[in-house]
Amino acid sequence: MPSQRNIQWFPGHMAKTRRLITDNLKNVDAVIELLDARIPISSRNPEIVKLTASKPRIILLNKASLADPAMTAKYVAEYTSDNTVCIETDCITGYGLNKIAPAIKKLCQAKLDRYEDKGMSGRMLKAMVLGIPNVGKSSLINKICGNKKAKVENRPGVTLDKQWVATNIGILLLDMPGILWPKFEDPTVGENLAVTGAIKDDILDIESIACTLCSRLRELYPELLCARYKLGDISVADGLSDYELLSLIGRKRGFLVSGGEIDTERTANMLIDEFRAAKIGRITLDKI
Repeated sequence: MPSQRNIQWFPGHMAKTRRLITDNLKNVDAVIELLDARIPISSRNPEIVKLTASKPRIILLNKASLADPAMTAKYVAEYTSDNTVCIETDCITGYGLNKIAPAIKKLCQAKLDRYEDKGMSGRMLKAMVLGIPNVGKSSLINKICGNKKAKVENRPGVTLDKQWVATNIGILLLDMPGILWPKFEDPTVGENLAVTGAIKDDILDIESIACTLCSRLRELYPELLCARYKLGDISVADGLSDYELLSLIGRKRGFLVSGGEIDTERTANMLIDEFRAAKIGRITLDKI
């Protein structure tokens, strides 16, 4: 059975990104922080929160189409305050992106008024775009630019340096590389980041991550789990370890190798892929 371990991943370029954030904050009027709506706590980098505390903030709960809508609504309310607006978005479909510019302009109204008084009414506001790897920053920028301005791949760590991008919404964006933090104090955070793809799959034990996902699903969404994999009544999983539950899913799918053994690696990859594509259902792993 795969063993669980405390997941950490902090490539050297992420230390550089911390310095870039600090050096460039003075050049922007606001911060756009992207979170993964499926893990709104685990995907919130505490270093970003501390580094950018002095700036008006837009929090985007991105990939909202994959997350539990009832939980997303609770996080929108939780993260909205006097100096912060929280919006649920989907940077692939464009859902919610039309709310970004009005929210930034409202938060920065005093600065816009000063520009107006100085005869600089056409001056664009500037916002820094921040978030963990693979949360959708480049997709956001490309969507609101209407063309391919930022390199996009479905893997973490693609954007490695800052870039200024003009948009069609009256906001100049500073795209920053994705940044994690040096140590996840709570092992659950690292596990959730691994399950959702914020940490490179090739440095992880895929079966261990799938066992973690089994644990989360049986606790939080047992009905969805059992319905997707035809496990019958949810009590079927009672008494099974997470690895045994993964094996049961593999057997139900017919993922067998010679001798009738279950191909747990294939099962693990399938389970994680189907979770990430919301084929199991709209799921939020962080509970408020």
